[in-house]
Amino acid sequence: MLSIVIPVLNEAPSLPALYQEIREVAASHGLVIEVIFVDDGSTDGSWEAICQLAATDSRVRGLRFRRNFGKAAALTAGFDEALGDWILTMDADLQDDPHEIPRFLAEMENGWDVVSGWKKVRRDPWTKVGPSRVFNWMVRGLTGVKLHDHNCGMKCYRRAVFDEVRLYGELHRFVPVLAAARGFRVGELAIQHRPRRFGRSKYGGTRFVKGFLDLLTVAFLTGYRERPQHVFGTIGLAAVALGLLVGAGLGVAWLAGQADPAAEALPLYQNPALYASLGLLLFGGQMLAMGMIGELIVAQHDRSLRTFSVSERTDAPGERGRPAAGKSAVADSASLATPST
Repeated sequence: MLSIVIPVLNEAPSLPALYQEIREVAASHGLVIEVIFVDDGSTDGSWEAICQLAATDSRVRGLRFRRNFGKAAALTAGFDEALGDWILTMDADLQDDPHEIPRFLAEMENGWDVVSGWKKVRRDPWTKVGPSRVFNWMVRGLTGVKLHDHNCGMKCYRRAVFDEVRLYGELHRFVPVLAAARGFRVGELAIQHRPRRFGRSKYGGTRFVKGFLDLLTVAFLTGYRERPQHVFGTIGLAAVALGLLVGAGLGVAWLAGQADPAAEALPLYQNPALYASLGLLLFGGQMLAMGMIGELIVAQHDRSLRTFSVSERTDAPGERGRPAAGKSAVADSASLATPST
């Protein structure tokens, strides 16, 4: 089964047309699907439209938030409800074309765990296209995941991805990055992007500021989540070393001044270099302490912060370290030691 998760925020006019297109694509390609609409606090009648669609087709389900919680929360709620082996996300504004769904599934058959859409030709104003290209360039540089369009809402995932990747805040656009950090295979598919027919964009100028801050968070999580001391400790040691160097230079200059009575120098307590040295030492000590606190937190929750991802196994999880029924551990050991003929 393919689960299609669609977050909705004030998109009532587009929902019937979107549902009809999805239905036609599923029928023409023989797809077994379910469609999950997540109403993220709409105020325009979107929920009523979802209820009408669910009443006419048992494959349609809806969730309604009490208020607007954000796209990441809507997607997470949809993922929790999804029953399919594959999960496809798309926006509700009709700019994502449902006729691309079979192409995503065909690409997934090539062994990818995540296939991200690439709006190669965008039907948006330059005020969105320009900053988006800069943002995508920054994501590629900081994370090493070479996708052209991290902002595209149309993506397809294997269910196993969401057994390990958890969304919060506004990290929904970074799921391919988080998945790649866990070892999942991430691919890309150029798709058709259509002009907006109804409503208006839900994103303002603050989107790019928030996106940049989220990018820093993701870069830290994917690089140093299990070893925070490596980043804080490096900064701390560099600050301490620089502070000691400044202090040593100040000490040498003071001793030289003491040896030469004719030399005129500021009293030591009036020299700005002294305070710079002390400030660097204090800052370095704080960074090292923060790193140690981070390591303690990671050690406390090491069971939930797994540093690895298992794709396959030869035995069932319940069989590990347990002898088969009716056999003793000694007998099992003997059978392993004696080759069969």
